[in-house]
Amino acid sequence: MKLLPAIIILIFLLESCQSQTEKTMKLNPLTPEEESVIIHKGTEAPFTGIYTDNKNTGTYLCKHCDTPLFNSSDKFESHCGWPSFDDQIEGAVKMLPDADGRRTEIVCANCGGHLGHVFQGEGFTEKNIRYCVNSISMNFVEEQSVSESIAYFGAGCFWGVEYYFRKAKGVISATSGYMGGATNSPSYEDVCSGKTGHAETVQVVYNPSLTDYKTLARLFFEIHDFSQVNRQGPDIGTQYRSVIFYNSITQKSNAEKLVKELVSLGYSVATTLEPAATFWPAEGYHQNYYFKKGGVPYCHIRKEIFQK
Repeated sequence: MKLLPAIIILIFLLESCQSQTEKTMKLNPLTPEEESVIIHKGTEAPFTGIYTDNKNTGTYLCKHCDTPLFNSSDKFESHCGWPSFDDQIEGAVKMLPDADGRRTEIVCANCGGHLGHVFQGEGFTEKNIRYCVNSISMNFVEEQSVSESIAYFGAGCFWGVEYYFRKAKGVISATSGYMGGATNSPSYEDVCSGKTGHAETVQVVYNPSLTDYKTLARLFFEIHDFSQVNRQGPDIGTQYRSVIFYNSITQKSNAEKLVKELVSLGYSVATTLEPAATFWPAEGYHQNYYFKKGGVPYCHIRKEIFQK
């Protein structure tokens, strides 16, 4: 009979310890789509993930707890439809027998979030292992060098905006996404509802030795109708507002000078200048849209305004 109180106390201490661990582990909120993969071990459709074709240099983190998982140097092209790596950051990924009894599941060693599966013996690389990971299970932090700078522009539908910036001299990458709202990890549907406050935004990474911020900002004004409020052509809503998200006083100053120049030329400028916030990359099918489709933008046509 004396053992019963001791067992009860032991169970209480174990549960208390577990509860304390859950409280101290910082977990990011997840959208229903992210939860279906990370928590309920689902799989995103092949060739739809945002990081499948990502070739930028940086680190891939667990979306649920921000633990570094993979380095970009270990990423390779397997043509399987999901991001593939032949190594993990030491101790970051845990392997478990999959529920199907055939495959090996991989999860974040810190929070247990589902990442995907691991396969061996395929011969893709010398390491002969492939970590097949859902893009939706990760965030990517790009490694910034002194030869790279970043600008953010919102000018209506991001498909057309991305199209023009990808073609601009000195631009390293252009990524469609969302900025300026209050919701974490917004989906396209969330932003389209007009309730999150985000604007469709393009992140432009450029080489300052080949171009400059003022040149890119001029392009921004020349590819859309900056006189329209909360719309761009047939697209209506705050998500389509004309906005420059500046990440430095210098960028803000350059943008203000261009606005004054436009006003002096007789233009009405509805563009707002807002401090840069968290940039949320859009879903994979939005990236490089017109180049994949093989067409040209119909909402964005460049019209030269500024004197060269």
